[in-house]
Amino acid sequence: MSRRIFAKRCVLPALLYALWWWGSARQWWSSYVLPSPAQVWRAFWSMTCSGALLGDLWASVRRVAVGFSISFALAFALGLASIWTRRTEYYGHLVEFLRHVPPLSLIPLLILWFGIGEKSKTVLIVLATFFPIYMSVHKGVVTANRKLMEVGRTMGFSKWRLFSRIMFPCAVPDILVGMRIGIGYSWRAIISAEMIAAASGLGYMILDAQQMSRSDKVVAGVFVIGLVGYLTDAALAALIARVAPGAGGDGVG
Repeated sequence: MSRRIFAKRCVLPALLYALWWWGSARQWWSSYVLPSPAQVWRAFWSMTCSGALLGDLWASVRRVAVGFSISFALAFALGLASIWTRRTEYYGHLVEFLRHVPPLSLIPLLILWFGIGEKSKTVLIVLATFFPIYMSVHKGVVTANRKLMEVGRTMGFSKWRLFSRIMFPCAVPDILVGMRIGIGYSWRAIISAEMIAAASGLGYMILDAQQMSRSDKVVAGVFVIGLVGYLTDAALAALIARVAPGAGGDGVG
């Protein structure tokens, strides 16, 4: 990233920060409604030094990593199965039905079935991330270059060789884009779940701070969530840009 692009990206955040600082200094609003930048920084530093913030952050990251890994494995397997077997008529309508059900609406049932432990949160992340990854895998494999496929068949490639040499490399950009979308959904899902039923995690930290009337901790938690999500998305965007420059990896530009 050039210095000019970096400077352009910093303009709006700098203006918002200046407005926030100036409004707080002039007492345009109550510090309970929106604390000053100094209050938020002190809360952030205090939680970091005590280890509370890192503990909650690690709890959320661990849940996202486990749930996203399971979701990717299931979506990848089912996406490939839909191509190899061509039997989507048996489950295609069910997949479409479930895709339109908001995962958060299932939280009461998930708590009833799995309790308030880690299982319900993992299942919620799987439900939130499965469908964008599955659809990306399916689209990527189905839209593989037809001319290359014909060349492979002419050369006598087996089904496995067609997949490994042609179909999968063509599908990689779509799969990575699906992963990028899915990881964003997973963060939204786990933060919401932690606000409803959890004893650790960033969502729990924000809800606990709200109940304790600590709006400075709430704002600090929101900034941490945004920063972690931004860095995760930027890492995937960089990977997409390297693997497939034309796939729209730089979504934050």
